[in-house]
Amino acid sequence: MERPAWAPPGIDISVPSVSRIYDYYLGGSHNFEVDREAARKVMEFVPGLPKIQQANRAFMRRAVRYAVSEGITQFLDIGSGIPTFGNVHEVAQGADPEARVLYVDHDPVAVAHSQAVLEGNANAGVLAADLRKPRDILTAPETGALLDLDRPVALLLVSVLHFLEDTDEPQRAVAELRDALAPGSLLIVSHASYEGIPLPQERVGGAVDVYRDIRNPLVMRTREEIARFFDGFRMVEPGLVSMPEWRPENPLDQEDPYAFSGYAGVGRKA
Repeated sequence: MERPAWAPPGIDISVPSVSRIYDYYLGGSHNFEVDREAARKVMEFVPGLPKIQQANRAFMRRAVRYAVSEGITQFLDIGSGIPTFGNVHEVAQGADPEARVLYVDHDPVAVAHSQAVLEGNANAGVLAADLRKPRDILTAPETGALLDLDRPVALLLVSVLHFLEDTDEPQRAVAELRDALAPGSLLIVSHASYEGIPLPQERVGGAVDVYRDIRNPLVMRTREEIARFFDGFRMVEPGLVSMPEWRPENPLDQEDPYAFSGYAGVGRKA
């Protein structure tokens, strides 16, 4: 297997990565054949996955613009993945050139590509760290250099919490991050669920099995379970809804049925 020139040294290109699989869904080029093979297997069960991911990115962009409109100019994007069109820093800095963005991911390709994209951007950076260890994120020099945690921050956990199993204590991680944020901060979340997918649950379960087989379990949570991540936050209207339903900019009847899979929402810390 030939190693692409952009692949960071030391990574095993024979092992699939959820970050690179996501990149493939979005039409990106920073993925390996092993990632494409896994993605194609998943799409045998859920062929509309690219539509789901496009809806996810569109929700993220609307939520970032909302945050800026509310006066928030600091963004902490954990599980940011491989940069593609319409990244958080592009949206935020397009609305306010002084906006500051810190991307966090544990995938070496995501980190390396983010560094390349952000070269020369003094108000954006990337940190190699894991959501499972929030203290490492909060105390990192990169965080202190870019973000003032005594002022409101928009914390993005977009399409990442469903890759943490209950044994990883995702609610504890979110609570630890919440407690470090200033009042007025926002929590921006999207999360996979069996609810809303226009397919029988048994068929979607085949896709979940593929993620389990590549040792990146995908945890499908109910609306009630996802809502618990917002403990300590007051939900922003329209609450926890499907991604296209969160402050839509286009008529909902123009959306692909797959776009309504899962849930998304924004909460404000009192």
